[in-house]
Amino acid sequence: MSSDATVTAADIARLAAVGRAAVSNWRRRHDDFPQPVGGTAASPTFSLAEVEDWLRGQGKLADSPVRERVWQTLRQAAAGDVELADVLTFAGAFLLHLRAHPEFEVADVPDQQVERSLREHLDEVPPSAVPIARALSPLVDELGVADTFDFLRTRYLEHHSRRVYLTPEPVIRLMLELGGPARTVLDPACGTGAYLNLANDLFKDVELLLGQEIDETTARMSAIQLALRGAPAEVRPGDSLLDDAFPGQTVDLVATNPPFNDRGWGYERLTGDPRWEYGLPPRMESELAWLQHGLAHTRPGGTVVILMPPAVANRRSGRRVRAKLLRRGALRAVIGLPSGAVPNMAVALTVWVLRRPSSGDQPADDVLMVDTSSDPENFGKIALDAYRRYLKGKDERTGSSVVVRIIDLLDDEVDLTPARYLPQRTTPATEGSFDAARELLQKKATELPQTIAELSSLKRAPMRADIPMTTFGELAKAGVLQILRPPPRIRMGRTGTVPMLTIDDLAQRRDATGRAAPDDGHVWIAPGDIVVSLAARRPAARVMTAEGPILGPGLALVRVDPSRTDPDFVAGWLLLGAQGARLRSSTSSARFDLRRARLPRLTLVEQTVLGSAFRALTELEAALRETHELGVDVLRLGLEGLGAGALRPPG
Repeated sequence: MSSDATVTAADIARLAAVGRAAVSNWRRRHDDFPQPVGGTAASPTFSLAEVEDWLRGQGKLADSPVRERVWQTLRQAAAGDVELADVLTFAGAFLLHLRAHPEFEVADVPDQQVERSLREHLDEVPPSAVPIARALSPLVDELGVADTFDFLRTRYLEHHSRRVYLTPEPVIRLMLELGGPARTVLDPACGTGAYLNLANDLFKDVELLLGQEIDETTARMSAIQLALRGAPAEVRPGDSLLDDAFPGQTVDLVATNPPFNDRGWGYERLTGDPRWEYGLPPRMESELAWLQHGLAHTRPGGTVVILMPPAVANRRSGRRVRAKLLRRGALRAVIGLPSGAVPNMAVALTVWVLRRPSSGDQPADDVLMVDTSSDPENFGKIALDAYRRYLKGKDERTGSSVVVRIIDLLDDEVDLTPARYLPQRTTPATEGSFDAARELLQKKATELPQTIAELSSLKRAPMRADIPMTTFGELAKAGVLQILRPPPRIRMGRTGTVPMLTIDDLAQRRDATGRAAPDDGHVWIAPGDIVVSLAARRPAARVMTAEGPILGPGLALVRVDPSRTDPDFVAGWLLLGAQGARLRSSTSSARFDLRRARLPRLTLVEQTVLGSAFRALTELEAALRETHELGVDVLRLGLEGLGAGALRPPG
């Protein structure tokens, strides 16, 4: 393994799980921070071994140095992006060989013997094959072959000049569940293979996964990743519209997130293409070309689930194709996603669900319209429940879904925007809920004066300059308190079974809403622990009063001995430090350096007195927040009641 691997400031920030600004601060403030060994003045490089030792000594090492050392070894074996892709291809081939032959060993084996073995088993072996194989072996021991390549591929995509937009897992899962179960799946714009990978995990008895990706390197790495996970997959490079890699082949399910607003999709060359059963896609409507490409590859009765920009639902140029999709019963549902469900998109996207008609089928006479924008946290469940009810013939109208007759859609516009067909005015869910919310608001408002009055004991006093100060880092070294952080990687998602406190939960002083998969490395919260946000722009600190949940990303935990230290006192000074970090930060990614936060050295009696004052202020904050939230509820219910006629003023 290379001992002279180098890292950039961005790599160091990743190792310590901080922003790059923190690394710049360390270089300025710590005389013992490693000196550059290369690079330029604007982008210096540092010795990985020296950085690793320094971070470990400072208690700041968060990520695995083994991973960084492997990545730097691969980067040093390549002269640029093109060669790096070839190096990763060899790494993938080597990992595939290890998957098939786990007994293959490179440790304590002479270089010549390793190279000879590699040439016997692999088609292409670069000059740097031996150091690459030696570097990969310990990472395989840590992660396994599939996760090792996934780590390398993720790093490559982060460094590659061509930006790759990834579809979030909750959106992919929703789309696959809408179209599944399926034995055969195609993604004609598969990118990194996320749809195919999840389909392999989600569906039982998968027989074939097909993918096509226009970027040859991305296609190659996606194929390797699927093979390492044992998926029955075939991924080919090329443009699916101009050079279809699977002509004539049909599958149970086509699920994809195709390119949007692509003016060069091949309109002139594909005018007479037989795939356009529902009409020639207009020049500016590449999305309708991808939709029909998917239908052409779907067996009779099979499903297409495709992610679309909202404009496809109502562009005038595409109304003839939309009308034909409706008349022939191909379109089954249009589902509006919440804004932000797919990051980096300026608009809220939609999911279209289509079914290729079978011969003899009675054409459908209605379409499901769903709008999930009102509940971003549960959009998947709302959409899936509505679609399953629809398939069972239950067309009851809800606040977020409605079944619309096709005849009502076939007007001059053929507008398929879900929100257009859902009620704009809603009745409060529970009769009398406005009165109940108003009474709660009134009760909370009458309690506020007493909460404020409790602060009257705080009087102006002369400033004391003789109080000795210390830092949380020094107290942690002395064993007065513990500073705990969550593991660097937590498997999160709505299917997790472990409750997890998030930064938003901490800032809004609410119970845990996050979920994570079980892991021995989780940090469980205990009563009396102080949890603090490490995001400088989100200052928050809170004394926890109940057992559990686990600590989420971006948070840290300070655990004290209440017989020696007052938790409210500690929380108050942590909040002061976090507020100061917010004022000093210049970027949204800046981090609060908890170990450098200061607090005075006081006796337990003095701490308790000061801690009670801090607690009074945090209780006021909680009361103000609750009052505001109750006020928002009253306003919403009042507007809904007046709009629906359920409330009326006197007279």
